[in-house]
Amino acid sequence: MTNPSARLLQLLNLLQSRTRWPGPELAARMGVSVRTLRYDIAKLRDLGYEVQSESGVVGGYALQAGSTLPPFLLEDDEAVAMAIGLRLAAGGTAGVGEAAVTALVKLEQVLPWRLRGRMSTLRNFTETTSRGGPVTAPEDVVFLAGACRDRRRVRFDYADRKGNTTQRDVEPYRLVQSGGRWYLQALDPERADWRHFRLDRMTIKQPAGARFQPRVAPPSEALLESIDAMYRRHWADAMVAAPADVVSARLPAVVPVEAVDDKRCRVRATGDTADTVATNLLLIGQDFVVEDASPDVVDALNVLADRIASAVRSPRNDAD
Repeated sequence: MTNPSARLLQLLNLLQSRTRWPGPELAARMGVSVRTLRYDIAKLRDLGYEVQSESGVVGGYALQAGSTLPPFLLEDDEAVAMAIGLRLAAGGTAGVGEAAVTALVKLEQVLPWRLRGRMSTLRNFTETTSRGGPVTAPEDVVFLAGACRDRRRVRFDYADRKGNTTQRDVEPYRLVQSGGRWYLQALDPERADWRHFRLDRMTIKQPAGARFQPRVAPPSEALLESIDAMYRRHWADAMVAAPADVVSARLPAVVPVEAVDDKRCRVRATGDTADTVATNLLLIGQDFVVEDASPDVVDALNVLADRIASAVRSPRNDAD
């Protein structure tokens, strides 16, 4: 390959595909001499790419993270896969919809024509929707991930399910996404226990605090089990007088919907509170019969029924 520009693009693509390349192997892969390879590496550095070089038997070249985000190359399948991920996120997944939309626009602008057909098909035959759930700011996710990496304490105000706010100062360990929500797993020194916090209920105070000595954190599976156990405490099985596809379109993908026949389906509703389960059943927008439920959900449904009946009572009847 004699075109210097094309050669630089090939070199950049190879450096991005592996953590480290031995010099002779990289030169052979490009079909150039070791001297030409050194020249091309120097040109990449002039363009702002941080290329680390080490001499010796185990030496070679490695592309490092720099102070700015330079252009990077994607294979065709990688570009389409990234577009699919961005399109899903653009629907509001985990509260990063706006950032995903702008990133998707930038990606589509530079896609080669041979990929435009795939993108057109993706755009025409897929749909993402936002269900108005809890929103997490992307910058909060980035900040907390950095605090986990750097082992720095974080401070925030935390609102529980009843709206009561407490101040927390914790040692963060990992972020976990479950059911369209982000959770922070952290050690709360004041309570001497591991806790998880929903990011959409946090008001984070920056910058991060003092460094802490890391401990052995419970596995993320334990966190997910804790979250699932919380939701399993409040549940209801309901027979809904509507086809499964109609009901599924109104519910998050994590809610089980079982088709009974062409006109009915069964829904397993869960939530972090009994009131949430009762309200979500109403949001299905179809007639339903509760087949079984936890006692607190039955109580919540009865209270909700009384409130609705009182709210729509005719003033004329009250006067009589």
